[in-house]
Formats: sequence, C-alpha cells, structure tokens
Amino acid sequence: MPGSPDEALDWRTDHLLGEPFQEAPLGPATLVRYPHPDDAPPPRAAVVHVHGYNDYFFQEHLARAFATAGYAFYAVDLRVAGRSLQPDQIPHFVMDLREQASDIAAAARAVRTLEPGLPLVLHAHSTGGLTGALWAHAHRNAAGADAGPDILVLDSPFLDLWAPDWQRGVGTRVLDTVGRLAATAIVKDGPSRYAEHLLAANGGRWEFDTTLKRPGGLASRVGWFVAVRRGQARVAAGLEIACPVLLARSDSSGPDTLDNPLLDAQDTVLDVEQMAALVPRLGHDVTELVVPGAVHDLTLSDTGPREAYLNGMLKWTNSRVGDVVGARDAT
Repeated sequence: MPGSPDEALDWRTDHLLGEPFQEAPLGPATLVRYPHPDDAPPPRAAVVHVHGYNDYFFQEHLARAFATAGYAFYAVDLRVAGRSLQPDQIPHFVMDLREQASDIAAAARAVRTLEPGLPLVLHAHSTGGLTGALWAHAHRNAAGADAGPDILVLDSPFLDLWAPDWQRGVGTRVLDTVGRLAATAIVKDGPSRYAEHLLAANGGRWEFDTTLKRPGGLASRVGWFVAVRRGQARVAAGLEIACPVLLARSDSSGPDTLDNPLLDAQDTVLDVEQMAALVPRLGHDVTELVVPGAVHDLTLSDTGPREAYLNGMLKWTNSRVGDVVGARDAT
C-alpha cells in the first residue's frame, strides 16, 4: 500500500522457513515476521524475539503460539548471525554487546512503526537475553521510537558465566587485559551435545540449518568473551530495568555430555542457580518462572515442559500487556 510503513523495508519470502514467514534486511541485521492473519482480531501487542549464541530464529511454533494468543510476531537475526551472516564474517563475533543491542533497537523502531500504538514485548534467549536486558536498562528513560520494551521476557538469559572460580575471576581479568591483542583467538571450542541432541537427524525434535546452529559447537573467541563478561559485570552491579521482567528457566542444570541421562530435561549450557541469584539485580518488577524438565532454550523442550513454558509465559505476558494498555488508557 503506497505510503505504508512496509515501503521502508524490502520484505520477501523468508528463504529459510518459507511462506508465510517473510524477511527484510535491517541494516546489518535481518527482521523476520509472521504476518498477522487477515481474519484475526487486531493484535494486542507486538513481539520481537532475539536468539542466542550459535543460534538464529527457526522456532516456527513460537511464532504461531504468540500469533494464536493475539500478538504480532517478529524476530531479529542479529548482525554476524543467522540470516545476517556474511561469508567473510566470524559467526556471532562482536567485541561489544552494544553492537548487537543496536540491532535490537533498530528492530524495535521498525516494529513500532509497523505496529503503531501497540505495546512492545521483547522475548530474548540466552546471550540475546543478556544483550536485551542491557538494552532495556540503557533505554529505560527513553521515549517514543527509542524507548525500551514495555515488557521483557528472558528465556534462560546468559547473565553469568558457568565456569570454575579461577576462570570467572583471574581468567576473565587476563583475557580482558590482552583481549584486543588477540581478539579472535579461541577461548573454548568443542561440540554442543545440547544442539546435537535437539537435531531431528540425530533423533531430536527440531529441524534447523546446521550451518547457522552448529551441532559441532561454535568456538568462542577472546573478543566476544570479554564483551560478554563486561556485560555480565554490569548485571552484577545491578540494572534498573523499568518495565516488568519475566525470567524463565529450567529447574536444574547438568553436564553437556551424551552420558547425562537428563540431557533432554536440564539446562546443560548455563547454571540456573546463577540466574535465580541475579533476579533481584534486574529491576524492581521481576517475576521468575521455573519450568521443570526444560532444556536451555525453553521453547525447544520436550512437549510437556515446552507447553508449560509457553502457557505460563503467555499468561504472565497477557496480564502485563493488559496493565500497560490500562495505564495508557488512564492517561
């Protein structure tokens, strides 16, 4: 339609998921959308989903769950990741999380233009959850197109490093000191049994592009590690996220090994107790949702835990969207 917000974006059929999903370049990032059905009531809010490390948006069922609940659904593949990755780039390699936070900001601005007046929900997973939380904090006092989210949902956010004390302390300081001299040096490499176990070809539940989410794992490099640890230090010092926050996690963590009998029922990437300990550091209005038997990405869990997450998360989000709308109507 001439003059519509869509004219600013070059929408095309998503080359990974196909119809009805669409994708559009958004600077160095890529915006994906699941068009709201024409015969459905107007959406109650808009969602932007943010993926984690060694990850991209492929969770069609998440888009459909939000759409069924009355949300306009979008996802952003951040720079150097997923659909946005260019051949000469190191996947997911950034030296400052503010680089990818600017992609979240661009996605939020675009969605607010496409869905004017709707509350904005940011649904962010793992490293995307860390970056999303920092962005929400940094934009807590902004208004209009530059405002932070109205509601923040964190799916197993990467708020701290699950590692021995020496690596969390001395190891981090050493890498921070030499980081720019050896930014692309590999800190850790090896297979991701978690991702490997999720893949349908290995007997798991999910189909995904193994060049964009690698079962063999994705090496973490010094520059990225330092950027993450600096972001986590800001969380540890305390954030002041102004909007309601839901921190959702599994009920337990365990080793990322094929001999772990709970590989499909635990978070084998992060320490859920660290997440729980940092809940008070996020803001003044934070709710915790614990999902028994869930894996690291709660949306990729077995049927029971996955439904428990989606139902619990949507119940909370619906309530908070109602509060936002009610507060706007009152003014």
